[in-house]
Amino acid sequence: MSERLTAERRRAALAALPGWQDAEDRDAISKVFTFADFNAAFGFMSRVALVAEKHDHHPEWFNVYRTVSVTLSTHDAGGVTERDIALATAMEAIAAATGLKA
Repeated sequence: MSERLTAERRRAALAALPGWQDAEDRDAISKVFTFADFNAAFGFMSRVALVAEKHDHHPEWFNVYRTVSVTLSTHDAGGVTERDIALATAMEAIAAATGLKA
């Protein structure tokens, strides 16, 4: 089982992940990605799904047209762990290669 991040490690991790923030209503981190179009958003989700499945760590997400809202938390640890930071970091790299719109 993964251990929850310390407050210091969590602050440092979020500082290195542009646009990611603490979720309002639970121990999680979240971000809204906006892409050029639906195809880019769906491509992002498909690529992330492959990484998530490989690491057996799956995001909570919601897609409408070109927007993907993501929430990450490690359920068996009851909060944010290194697994969430690793997946968020992978999402950032995938988004940069998929048509992310600033």
